Amino acid sequence: MATWSPLFYSDPLEVVSARGCEVLGGDGHTYLDFYGGVAVNLLGYGDEQLEAALREQLSSGVTHCSTFYLHRKPVELAELIAERSGIEDPAVFFTCSGSEAVEAALLAAREYRAAERVVALEGSYHGRTLGALSATGQRGWHGRVDDPLPVSFLAEGQDVSEVVGADVAALIAEPVQGVAGAVPLAPGRLRECQEVLASAGVPLIVDEVQTGWGRTGRWWGYQWHGVRPDLIVFAKGLGGGLTIGGVVGRRAVLDALPMPSVSTFGGGPLSAAAALCVVRAIESRGLVRRADRLGRLIVRTVLRGGGGRIGVRGQGLLLGVACHDEAGLPDAPFATAVHEECRERGLLVGLGGTHGNCLRLMPPLTLSEEEARRGAEVVAASVAAVG
Repeated sequence: MATWSPLFYSDPLEVVSARGCEVLGGDGHTYLDFYGGVAVNLLGYGDEQLEAALREQLSSGVTHCSTFYLHRKPVELAELIAERSGIEDPAVFFTCSGSEAVEAALLAAREYRAAERVVALEGSYHGRTLGALSATGQRGWHGRVDDPLPVSFLAEGQDVSEVVGADVAALIAEPVQGVAGAVPLAPGRLRECQEVLASAGVPLIVDEVQTGWGRTGRWWGYQWHGVRPDLIVFAKGLGGGLTIGGVVGRRAVLDALPMPSVSTFGGGPLSAAAALCVVRAIESRGLVRRADRLGRLIVRTVLRGGGGRIGVRGQGLLLGVACHDEAGLPDAPFATAVHEECRERGLLVGLGGTHGNCLRLMPPLTLSEEEARRGAEVVAASVAAVG
């Protein structure tokens, strides 16, 4: 395994089995999972409906057939996503991951505009492939070699019109900057961006890889901001643990490619069957409203018991607990110690943020109220114990 792909904890945890929102570790301990496979396991583990959907597709013998043939599951999924996108005359292209989906969106926008430069936000993260990495506004994710894509980064409070011109292909933004530590965009910021972009004919790409599928308490994270994107990038939770991503957007933009383009495994029958089940389950079980309600519960509980050296931010069940020192500065060692303490107390959370001082909370949307309260109390108790 590559050494640059890190593991959590001083004694890394092996996952042996899981059910619901709980994970059995190789150390024999059971943990409540507040990380959800980095916002992937929307329905938790061992969901009966999801397992049944996968068994049904496996029984057909068709796990893959390539995009050169029609298959009913990906077509049904594309129709379902298009209907829920809020975009007029939408088209869909499936990929294997969020990074690949970002690449597809950037490629389409560049061809549509016949322009190269992209505008992205400082603090953003869009993936590890070359184009997506170029548009990532956190220097810690960049290597020594210059990025290949020309990108202008928009600072917080900066006038959007200063960076938008005739040579701009698109602006890409996350409604909540997940890797930065669940940092929501300022109210009105995305609307301001779209107004400037619309006047210049430049597409708005909204990266919903972490925020989509109800995680923020809305179906899409952009719906908190009163805008209508030209392209939406999605992945992560859609497949319930299987690999799938994609782009849904205005057909005029997405169909701008003058050449053929395919994704070998994108939207395959097995992943599409899982995704159809996930989307229908989110709607039928009312999980979007649940994410909003339980997210507020978690925030209140953590803040009430965590003391003065933390702040909680985010939306729905995409939350970050930022740890600070006595002077109010980011304190990464403190966050690391709390991260370890949470595990000792039976809770799995993420660790990251721009300054490495943020606990990341992204539990399954199927989390019960009791589990939400219990996990939040563990976070608060761990902060208090370490602090």
